Amino acid sequence: MLNLLWRNVKWRFKNRFTIMITILQPMLWLVLYSVVADSTMKGTGIKNYTAFILPGVMFLVTFSSCSSGGIMNFLMKNNGSFYRILISPVRRSSIVLAQMMEAVFVSLLETFILCVVSLLFSVRFEHGIPGILLIAVLVFLTAFFLAGVAYTISLCLPNEVIYETIMTAIVLPVFFLSSALFPADNLTGGLRILVNINPFTHVINAIRSLMIGESLPAERILPVLLLFIGLCLCSFLIAMWKMRRETVS
Repeated sequence: MLNLLWRNVKWRFKNRFTIMITILQPMLWLVLYSVVADSTMKGTGIKNYTAFILPGVMFLVTFSSCSSGGIMNFLMKNNGSFYRILISPVRRSSIVLAQMMEAVFVSLLETFILCVVSLLFSVRFEHGIPGILLIAVLVFLTAFFLAGVAYTISLCLPNEVIYETIMTAIVLPVFFLSSALFPADNLTGGLRILVNINPFTHVINAIRSLMIGESLPAERILPVLLLFIGLCLCSFLIAMWKMRRETVS
């Protein structure tokens, strides 16, 4: 697994444009949108809108990084390396896990870059090292889940054009039907239900409370950790099932 992981990491850094592309849009959200919307959001009681929006931008960059991991499958199929790995005496779990972990590491790297940039906009992490470590764990779990989803979808589709279309169609509703850009407390009706059943709403809120909250809210963090551990396990098992189907076919 480590050999395959290192191979994927080397491919990523030989194609640095994939990192630049996946972080460009979230960076624009962080730098431009947050600054423009900051004055508008003053009336909602949000003191620093950049700090408020940062967890949502973390989700966006994580989704983009994990989606690019699916693109790697199509590139590997085009040059034949995907099938060479498939027929090699390597555990299928190692193949899947290596590619998923590569997407996770890229997500953590890009999230770190966003956090460093956010410091220039007066964003401060109120809970110090313990809070930062918990945020890293939440980002890790989110990325692992999304990497499994992206990997599975990439094995289900015939080419990267359809894959990119599907992933874009998924990320936009999921992103906007969450608390990424606005407080969800005052929502009512069906919109409130849609936002609350979105699991990413809860991980965004958990990261936000770790960043700007006055205390470490264990009652908010622990359920989110358990939820995403379960989602990670499900996404990995489904990715494994699809990989086995790929081997049979």
